[in-house]
Order: sequence, then structure tokens, then C-alpha cells
Amino acid sequence: MGVPTSAISAPHQDLDLEVVAGAWPEGVRGDVVFSAPQVATDLPFALFGFGVMCRLSLRPGQHGAAADRFAWRASVIDSPSQRLHAAAASTFRPGPTGYMSSFGFPNATNTAPLPWDGRLFATWDVGRPVELDPTDLTFLGDVGSQRSWGDATLPGNNVLPFYFSTAHPVIDPERQCLWTVKQSFNLDGSTQLHVVHWDGLGTEVSVWPITNGVLFGSSHTVSQTRDYLVLADSGNFKADPGEMAGGPRTVTIDDDAAVYLVRKDALLESPVGTPHEGAVFRVAPTTGHYYACWDDADGVRVLFEHMDRMDLGLKLEPGDLDALGRPVDPGLIGFYNTAMAPSTVSEVLYDPVTGQQKVEAHHRDEWSWNLELSAMDWSLESLENPVLHHIAYQGYRPGTVSRRALDLYGDRIGPLPGEDTPGSLVSFQRGSLDVHSRWEYPDVNDHITSPAFAPDLEQARGGQHGWVVLPVLSDEGFRVELFDAGEVGRGPVAVLASPGRECVPVLLHSAWMRDDDTPVDCERLRFGDDIPDGALDALTPELAGIVNDVVADLDAAAVARHA
Repeated sequence: MGVPTSAISAPHQDLDLEVVAGAWPEGVRGDVVFSAPQVATDLPFALFGFGVMCRLSLRPGQHGAAADRFAWRASVIDSPSQRLHAAAASTFRPGPTGYMSSFGFPNATNTAPLPWDGRLFATWDVGRPVELDPTDLTFLGDVGSQRSWGDATLPGNNVLPFYFSTAHPVIDPERQCLWTVKQSFNLDGSTQLHVVHWDGLGTEVSVWPITNGVLFGSSHTVSQTRDYLVLADSGNFKADPGEMAGGPRTVTIDDDAAVYLVRKDALLESPVGTPHEGAVFRVAPTTGHYYACWDDADGVRVLFEHMDRMDLGLKLEPGDLDALGRPVDPGLIGFYNTAMAPSTVSEVLYDPVTGQQKVEAHHRDEWSWNLELSAMDWSLESLENPVLHHIAYQGYRPGTVSRRALDLYGDRIGPLPGEDTPGSLVSFQRGSLDVHSRWEYPDVNDHITSPAFAPDLEQARGGQHGWVVLPVLSDEGFRVELFDAGEVGRGPVAVLASPGRECVPVLLHSAWMRDDDTPVDCERLRFGDDIPDGALDALTPELAGIVNDVVADLDAAAVARHA
């Protein structure tokens, strides 16, 4: 079967997990937060529903759990978009990037958590980051006003704007700021790249256009060195206008994509809005996630987690046959079409002065199917001198590869396995990408998902001292496995599971954060102040009243927090 149907059908819920195998180490601290969507079966892409933030306490007895239990807590992100949908769901209709509505384009904030010095943000590719209370996970505010972000990607004087952005902004540990992006449409259907900067204070962001930054997919990730932003065109998700108009999908992903290097100080030393150019390179195969080394004295070194022949614009549809000619499981309709080739990892060195680039290492193996996500140590020490890089691979899944997708790609797809292959957790040695350690899952029905690195705070950093926290979805019940980051090939040192064998739906990205954080007291954007002049006048009195009710509720919540 491969992908469990519970990944689509299970509800988000609070669980108290217990140790069912091994022994939980004393030194594990902090929380791991996971972004996830509410699975929306009324959308073409079921994973475009409104966001949920899940939190796993790595110490027992937290957040209401018994002394020997570990709290798994799931909270729907109560953003203005979610509140308006809850109050007026009938006015929301399916669209190619989630919902459309009379209020505009809701921000699902369902993809990635972003901790920042005691603060917590949630992101999505099609919206501004939003800040959450790190203790109760409630909504605090959007990052940057509509006025400062400038023209929305899709025009309109809307209560909810459409900003094509990134799921992975980055925090600059030296400048203490957030870097993200905005995309605006060009006449040929491509998008123009803009860099967005926020100092973490107040309600305004700064935006600069990158004149030669032209994208044909999305800017799913932002990475950085000390001096440069690294921005790549993710060719793995491309819109198909013909499909949006009701026809069959004919657009396919690219064989390579552009990479842009932009100097940070050049942006910060220029007036807001000043056009800039980036140094332009290429990367192949296409990639969604990539991580640059902080030290750029000898060039910009980037680890790319390539997504070989993974077309995220393809989804499973009613009537599809899978790669083995079987009807696709009806319970997985709306899930994404999984990889049609093994995944590559590479390290590339770019010279932004000479324009030269060199692939210094790469890895691709018969078991490296469906590179899912990686566990990163985000400390500055580790960014400067990374040692190990941990990646979860899900294995080949013929049940979620459609015959329609294989026909679309034709001879661009090589021979495929005749059955599901095992997933694995792999630690790569940085620099060489040699396999340091690998653990293979014996059950192909285990759906391993977003790993996180929990550091051992008493030892040197670099990705090898600490633990890899790995959730596993299964129709037999949800579990969380804990690995020694220095030797993942020895298998999990401890396993958590719910006594009731409850299942958990699909999880996306994760991040480790300290468990003693409290909300930072600073000025935040008030939803009522962000509504453009005249936007309420375009609504019916009933819908305008709903907006005003949401404004009042959010204002009351802000007052209560400061009481």
C-alpha cells in the first residue's frame, strides 16, 4: 500500500504518548513543532487546507500530560483567514492555490514552522509569514503590512491579499532580521523576484526587486551565507494555465533551474525599492530545499536536496491508475504524485565574482527514492561548520505515482521498481556526501515524515551531537522515533506511541525550539489596520460585519494577552 490512507483521513488531535520501546535519554530538551494542513477534500490539492501547528514535548509531563507521558498537541492556526473561513465557509470556493473568497485569497500558513529567539512563525508559499504565541500557538499577527509589501501578486483591493512568497524564509543570526521574498507576475507568465527584509520590530517590511530574477516555478526556499542570499527557482511546481481552465495537464517540470546570489549589504545600503541584479547560475536536477554554509570566504557552498522527477503540480485524481496499473486508492485522491526517479543530493560551490560553479559532491542510490525532508542544526556554529546532514527517504511508492503522470513524462522516466521499496533515515558526511550511517525501515507501509534535529546543548554543534526526532505515520498507529544523531544506523534509541494507536494525518516541515519561550512584547500588525481603504465597501453588509467581528475578536485577544 505504501502511503497510509490515514495520512488523508485521520483528524488532528491531542495525544499523550508513552515510551513503547527503548529508553528516553535524560538529556533531551525542548519541543519540536510541526506544520500541517487540515486535509481539505473539497480542494483539488487536499494538502492546501488551513494550517495546524503541532507541538511534541521532548520532556514528559508537559502541557497537561502525565508525568510519564509526552504531550503531542495540535492547534488550528486561528489567523484572520481561518477565522473568516470558519464564519463564512459558504463564500469560499476551491482554486488552484487553495481557496478563493469574497474576502480575497486566504493565507493557509500550513507548511513550515520558523522559530526565532523565543518567537514562532508559520509560513506558506502563498502568503506572508504569521507569528504565533510560542506557548499556546495562537495567532499574534502577520509579518509586514500590505502597504509595505506593496502590490499583491494577484491584484485587488482585498481584505486578504495574495502574496506569492516562500515557505522557507530565513533568520539572519548576525543581522538579527528575517529575509523572505515576493513574486509578481510578468506578461509571459513567469514571475519577478523581490527580496523582502524585516527587522522583527514593527509593522513594516522593506522590498527590493531583483531585475534579472525571473522564475518559472516558485521560490520555495531562501538560504543564506554571511554575505549572500541564495534564491533558486523550484522547477518542481509549475502552474498549468490549460489545466486551470479545465483541460488536461501538459506542463512538466524543468530539467534544471536558475540560482540567484544577491549581496545582503547591497540591499541594506540602498533605498527601499532600488532595483538590484543577482549573480545567475544553474542547478540540476531541480530542487525544493537547499542549505548554504554560512562561511563564504572561499565561495558560496550549497547543499541541494534535489527532487528528481517529482512534479508537485501533479495530484492524484478520480479515475487515475497507479504505476502498476491498479486503480488509485480513493482515500488518497488529492494527495501529490510522488517521485518518479531516485533523489539526488549534491554540494555545489559558486563563485559570485567569476561566475564559475563546481559540483564538488553528489549522491544518488537505488534506495534514495522520495527524499522527504531533512533534520538541520540551525545553530550558527553548525551553519559555519556542518558535520552531518540527516535526510529521511520514504522509498518508492507506486500506489501514488499515476499512470497519467508516467505517460506525460514518457521517455524522461527510467525503469521503475515493480513494488514498494523501504524508506530510510540517512546521515551524510558534509563535504563528501559519503553515507556516515543509514537506518532502513523494514515495513514499506511506514510513512516516515519530517525529521527534526534536537541538539545536545552541552556539546559542540554540527549536526552530530544530539538526536533526530522522526515521526512515522501508519494505519497501525502514529509513533515518534528518537535516534542518536551520531549513529542513526543503530536504529531508534526510543519510540513513543499512543496507547490507543491513534493515527495522525500528513505532517509537513518541523523545527526544534526551546521549551521555555514566552511571547516577546513588541508592536505587531493589527488586522484591522491592515484592511485597505474601500475593501469593506465592496462586501455585502453581512460579510463586512463578519470582518469587523474578526477584527474585534483579535483586538480583544491582544488586550487579554497584555492584561
